[in-house]
Amino acid sequence: MENSSLEQVLQDAKLHRQINSLIVAHLRDNNLYQAASVVASATMTSLNDEAPPNKLLELVAKGLAVEKDEMLRGVPSAAFDLGTSIPSGYGSIPAPRTAAVDFGAVQETKGSSKSFPKHETRHLSEHKNIARCARFSPDGKFVATGSSDTSIKLFEIAKIKQMMLPDARDGPVRPVIRTFYDHLQPINDLDFHPQNTVLISGSKDNTIKFFDFSKMTAKRAFRVIQDTHNVRSVSFHPSGDFLLAELISRSSAIEATVHNTGTDHPIPHLYDINTFQCYLSANAPEIDVNGAINQVRYSATGGMYVTASKDGTIRLWDGVTANCVRSIAGAHGTAEATSANFTKDQRFVLSSGKDSTVKLWEVGTGKLVKQYLGATHTQLRCQAVFNDTEEFVLSIDEPTNEIVVWDALTAEKVAKWPSNHIGAFRWLEHSPTEAAYVTCGTDRSIRFWKESL
Repeated sequence: MENSSLEQVLQDAKLHRQINSLIVAHLRDNNLYQAASVVASATMTSLNDEAPPNKLLELVAKGLAVEKDEMLRGVPSAAFDLGTSIPSGYGSIPAPRTAAVDFGAVQETKGSSKSFPKHETRHLSEHKNIARCARFSPDGKFVATGSSDTSIKLFEIAKIKQMMLPDARDGPVRPVIRTFYDHLQPINDLDFHPQNTVLISGSKDNTIKFFDFSKMTAKRAFRVIQDTHNVRSVSFHPSGDFLLAELISRSSAIEATVHNTGTDHPIPHLYDINTFQCYLSANAPEIDVNGAINQVRYSATGGMYVTASKDGTIRLWDGVTANCVRSIAGAHGTAEATSANFTKDQRFVLSSGKDSTVKLWEVGTGKLVKQYLGATHTQLRCQAVFNDTEEFVLSIDEPTNEIVVWDALTAEKVAKWPSNHIGAFRWLEHSPTEAAYVTCGTDRSIRFWKESL
């Protein structure tokens, strides 16, 4: 027992020496020589101890990430079994296939449209009711779908691709690796935490729920935000510390990470995971009763977020102050604006509306830059999305039940093919990392599309 105590004392002393050495090296390497000398003298540490550059910053960053993970999960991180079917390196974003398109180019682009490669499709699975929404993880390794049957399905992309191989001989492949049952009404939107294996969902049952998909047996949420109205849209801040949501009224119970959410309320709600508080903009514009938000999305750095509203307006908000910095009134006339997303460089926003238009707006001026025509969508809350390289725009044609593709720069329609859904499909989501996308149908089915080789 005495030997054990002595060993602990020696280990603590060694750790303190290492910490002191890192502090001195950090101060010295940042040209704070006087402070480094004082600390070195007070702790009897050598002023010239060598340490890798920024080693202290690296260790602190890792420690904060672990602390954030523990707080998000609500249990000590050591108690978490990450399971066996979640690939290592979740959250690491692969290098893009090509540089993002520069939409600031004003030169004439007609006649220079690119060809959209042919894609093959595979029926993945079915919900028991309408498949309403889908979302890819930031690293493109997973895709989740939500349904009117109140369930959420999580697919692993590697297994989907394995299933699509013509010569697969290892028996049936099951791409659905998790199914979550914890909502009481249809799912409206989904999002993945940028670093942790956490999936959130917004539902008509007035809740936002947090699911840990590293656990193979967990089917229910480990955290819940209970509100009083329908949660239409959710979006994680890129740091994972905030969450935006679209709601009708201020939340009465808050247990979540900070996020942006969209609800029937015209003002996005911002939740902070560290304080469990909900924030509303103190300087929000006057928005009438028809200004409820259909979708909210953060920019790549979280410096801004955008909302698409039922009154046809696209609004841009400061990601720090939560103030509305620009309103594009009548962006889709008097019809609903149903989706809005930033380009990767955050200089433009792509929106779609029930006026059967898809439009590209300049963030700095609110000016209309491009308009993508030729697809009719007047009934469903449809999406318009970029492909992963932002060279193409994809959306839905409701009357023909087809997928429509435009060259993003020329706005010329370059492809149109059947969705293979029976009846209209209501959601289209493109992978952020490769030539692949998912469609969700009113026929309850989920289809995965990937570029034909």
